[in-house]
Amino acid sequence: MESQNFVPTAAGLASSASGLAALAGACSEALDLNLSEQALSRLARRGSGSACRSIYGGFAEWHQGTDETSFATQVPSNGWEEELSMIFILINAQAKEVSSREGMRRTVETSSFYPGWLSATASDLVKMKQAIAEKDFTALGETTEANALKMHGTTLAAEPPFTYWSSESLRAMECVRMLRKKGLACYFTMDAGPNVKVLCQKQEEQTILRELSAHFASEQLVTAHAGKGLAFLPVEESSAIN
Repeated sequence: MESQNFVPTAAGLASSASGLAALAGACSEALDLNLSEQALSRLARRGSGSACRSIYGGFAEWHQGTDETSFATQVPSNGWEEELSMIFILINAQAKEVSSREGMRRTVETSSFYPGWLSATASDLVKMKQAIAEKDFTALGETTEANALKMHGTTLAAEPPFTYWSSESLRAMECVRMLRKKGLACYFTMDAGPNVKVLCQKQEEQTILRELSAHFASEQLVTAHAGKGLAFLPVEESSAIN
């Protein structure tokens, strides 16, 4: 097996999500398993929880459960994802000190804030799906940003406490808030790492990039658009990409 990521690995940029989804697809193809998308999603989850969503393109929902009952499904969007953009602000491309797996284990077992985040996530999911159905970018962005902040808040109450944020992460978040005050519709989110992602609409992507370039080097700014989900490469040996 040969694996390649196009984003820094273990830096909070979902490298495990794309990588493990691709591995699940390659295994299914190589072994002639002919797994359905749902079965592939369940298999990918064994390697990385968020990988179960990467089987699909656009929006996907991860259903809570056990190894047998947890998987992701597509969220209907009428192609709205094609109108959206995400700009990565690369703060630190190095592997983080606390891995996602260790950070989540510590948070689940010791953080007094964790139950509150779980409770809030259930209502946030309802808001997100409604925003997608109505193509309401403001609601989508506000819910995305708020949920990310709540997730990162749980790490501060873990034992021992930790955070993925750096001073540069905070500066990037403040830049996004400043852009909103200027009338640009954009919202930040973060995975388990210091790097900040800026959710915006394609029609304002270049304007927001120009604004961010006044604060960050060009090599720190990477633009991404919604992918098509799992795809197979036309090569002799079984391969998959995500």
